[in-house]
Amino acid sequence: MLLVTGATGTVGREVIKLLAAAGQKVTAVTRTPDAARLSEGVTVHEGDPSRPQTLAPVLAGADAILLSPRAVGTAVGDLLGLAVEHGVRRVVVLSAVTVEYGGGYRRFAEAFRAVEDTARASGLDWTFLRCADFAANSLAWAPQIRATGTVRGASAAATTSPIHQRDIGAVAVRALLEPGHAGQAYALTGPQALTQRDRARIIGQAIGATVTFEETPPELVRQSMLAQGLPQEVADRMLGYNAACLEQPGPTTNTVARLLGRPALTFADWAAENAAAFRN
Repeated sequence: MLLVTGATGTVGREVIKLLAAAGQKVTAVTRTPDAARLSEGVTVHEGDPSRPQTLAPVLAGADAILLSPRAVGTAVGDLLGLAVEHGVRRVVVLSAVTVEYGGGYRRFAEAFRAVEDTARASGLDWTFLRCADFAANSLAWAPQIRATGTVRGASAAATTSPIHQRDIGAVAVRALLEPGHAGQAYALTGPQALTQRDRARIIGQAIGATVTFEETPPELVRQSMLAQGLPQEVADRMLGYNAACLEQPGPTTNTVARLLGRPALTFADWAAENAAAFRN
């Protein structure tokens, strides 16, 4: 059995969907099972990963864990220690490309590095998925694109290679199921370096309209993001990383293609799939 924390998150949902489609036995951990709406056949366990004892009933039958640091918080060591006690053999950690390449506020990279260090010391076989910024982060633009056709954001020329969550999910599934990934740290990015203006233009192409990007002071952008309900940590991470990528573009790797044996999905692929979110 495979145990997924952060089951209702952007990546967790993709991992569960892919595992269920492959006929794997999956247990999804969530604090709100009634609202989870996960794939048919998936076992949903009501638990709080930041309180590891609430996962004890399902750890005993687990072979591997997908660990979402955001879901687990400061309890990573306790959770992994409990996993070892219950016979779990493998952990796949969702980490960040900034651990390897830098960029953004140092505290975020240091937090991910601390999670990785804890996994290394746990005694479990580990694999780290160091992810670039998610293409799905652009959903934060949806309300203003629907209303005005313009993105008001900071660091318009910031250049990164955003990754589709399905590619992260597909790599995670391989790392959960295949022993050859133990001890590996993978830097996962999309296949194209794009500015934020490029992303706005591509979204426009997906919805058949012109979408422009208007440079806006970062503090105003932060306030807008918080007003939409985004956590302050997420707003700070996105704004800090984009500011850093004005001077030094984020990395572009071929890791996804190498591991999956197919091209990585593009931002245009993601925009086409999510076009409805940006239309009136």
